[in-house]
Amino acid sequence: MPGFLHRRDPSIVERMDEPDCDRERLEATYRHFTLLNRCISGWGAIYRSSIRPLLHPDRPTTLLDVGCGGGDVARFLLARASRDGLALKVTGIDPDPRAAAFARAGAPPGMEVREASAAEVVAAGDRYDLVTSNHVLHHLQDEEVAPFLRELSCLARLRAICADIERSVLGFALFSTATLPLFRDSFITEDGRRSIRRSFRQDELADLAPPGWRVERRILFRLVARWDAPGPGGGR
Repeated sequence: MPGFLHRRDPSIVERMDEPDCDRERLEATYRHFTLLNRCISGWGAIYRSSIRPLLHPDRPTTLLDVGCGGGDVARFLLARASRDGLALKVTGIDPDPRAAAFARAGAPPGMEVREASAAEVVAAGDRYDLVTSNHVLHHLQDEEVAPFLRELSCLARLRAICADIERSVLGFALFSTATLPLFRDSFITEDGRRSIRRSFRQDELADLAPPGWRVERRILFRLVARWDAPGPGGGR
């Protein structure tokens, strides 16, 4: 593996995380996440296997999407549940006021967006049936991973699911080639490369995850970390 991908590099800062980054390119990035995550993030499969079996047509299930960014994953899960005739109430949170404002502006009925971190929601004593997170883990330092995952399991009554990138040479090359012509007006390609360099391999993430969490490798260079509450319902 090339030297720059041999180890994760959490020192790299993504452009969209810079407080003074170009606002137009930032909002274009949020908009492009809808297409990008639909194509590569695997939430359709996650919904079918790990979320839909816990939903009901009459009794609303609550879901918290942590680090919701532009809100596209939260909107996607809400739309899929609605299409299936299942009752889902979604709350998206993000500590970045720019992301929270963008997600709130596009939130459909049944979706609430708050500017908050997972730690703040834990401190408030709130809990949700399901907790999800997309592309947050690679933003963390190694020592922050276990506390973050513990926060998510504290917030979830039934299940918590984190999806992220797995660092690989092939994934880096394919992502660079495929996205550069499509997303020139945003930070997608530049930040995507930085995200891959910051991301974990399966064994690295598994070593950092606290007890009760398991880490699986999925297609398209993806990792999914999942926690199930003990007892009936959580392990389905």
